[in-house]
Amino acid sequence: MRATVTSALIRLACCALILPVGLAAQSPVTVGQASARGGQRGQRGAAGPAANTLPFLAQPALDNARFDQPVAIVTAPGDTNRLFIIERPGRIIVIPDVTKPERITFLDITAKTGDTDFNERGLLALAFHPNWKINHQFFVWFTATVGGRSHDTLARFTISPTDPNKADPASEVELISQLDEAPNHNGGQLAFGPDDYLYVSLGDEGGANDQYQNSQRIDKDFFSGLLRLDVDKKPGSLTPNPHPSVHPGTYAIPADNPWVGAKSFNNAPVDPDHVHTEFWAVGLRNPWRYAFDPVTKLLWLADVGQDRIEEVDLIRRGGNYGWNYREANDVFYPAARARGNPPAPYRPTPPGLTFDEPIFWYYHPNSGAPAGDANFGNSITGGFVYRGKSLPALNERYLFADYVSGFIWALGPVTAGPDGKLTGKVSAQVIARATGITSFGQDPVTGDVLIAILNNPDNNGGSILRLAANPNPAPAAPVASP
Repeated sequence: MRATVTSALIRLACCALILPVGLAAQSPVTVGQASARGGQRGQRGAAGPAANTLPFLAQPALDNARFDQPVAIVTAPGDTNRLFIIERPGRIIVIPDVTKPERITFLDITAKTGDTDFNERGLLALAFHPNWKINHQFFVWFTATVGGRSHDTLARFTISPTDPNKADPASEVELISQLDEAPNHNGGQLAFGPDDYLYVSLGDEGGANDQYQNSQRIDKDFFSGLLRLDVDKKPGSLTPNPHPSVHPGTYAIPADNPWVGAKSFNNAPVDPDHVHTEFWAVGLRNPWRYAFDPVTKLLWLADVGQDRIEEVDLIRRGGNYGWNYREANDVFYPAARARGNPPAPYRPTPPGLTFDEPIFWYYHPNSGAPAGDANFGNSITGGFVYRGKSLPALNERYLFADYVSGFIWALGPVTAGPDGKLTGKVSAQVIARATGITSFGQDPVTGDVLIAILNNPDNNGGSILRLAANPNPAPAAPVASP
């Protein structure tokens, strides 16, 4: 079931909807296709409510310290005062004490990332091992430039034995290093799940329309999905099938991964000896940011759309999210075809094949959306389920944003049944605005919501902002029935 509200471009599956203040009367803004984290797009944010009218404000944090293209905010498990900021050119900055911010370079791999002028290359993700205090391990995801060509790289490093605020650059061990023909859609998130396995998100290799035909494949390369790896090589885990990108002996495959021993995929035969059993979910275009909710254990993922739709997915074991048969909840229509009457799909869905629908989606401007719909943005940035104390109004809400329009949403309340699925009605509301948002994080001392802003002279670029309640917001918007 869908909830549809006239003149609003948000859609939710099985949810009620709260219209953000002022959005019903806004006009679309003409912008082109948005590649993820489009720092070079030169596009302006959507019309709509001004930031100072919304329930929350994005204000400078960390004494307004500046960073070089920050794309992620990370806290090591159990840390109570340190914060790590990823700078896309290839540096990890540690703030040893967020109450008196000081920048220290934790790791610098700019020599490996090479040319990162295109805005989707570089150092993209960081995850500390759950037992990092004992084994000192952390993992990074970056695009390495080798012989002038880009390689998506998953690598392990260790922390210096003599300085907890320094990594040992000589400790690098590569787990996966894969040639990537295009500069965009590099995925770029790492996280350890409640099961202590490492999850890795992968874009479709880039270009447009999945031009390299990586989506809907589990026997080709490591693109267009989510991997689940056993980096500890626990008893009972399996050896991965050979692939030129895999560094043997560096990780194992959890025995309950969904395509272990698979002989068919999408109703077609596959050779189990060539299936990449690393895959946990497939059919993703460019899953930029995701997070596990520690209470419900649900995995919330934001997948960047192409010409028409942005989406939020709840990821399940063996899920297929449709790209490139579908873009979010709809048949995939590239821009030129979407303007046809009737529009032509990129490729027909094979008979009997079904996909997991997103929990939330919204359209781009000029996207062939229903008449009267407005512009909510072009490039989604995933966040996390907030369960802090400093902003009680946001508790149990999934927070996320749009990089172009700057809208920040709260979706919830998030509760789940024994089957791990959402229960009851939830609502979505635009709560704040700050364009150029690349990632969310939390202050390890206060639990406050932090936001990374890419370089942009119009909006405190190259900085970290903090959500705070607005003392003088506009009147609350009405609730729409589903």
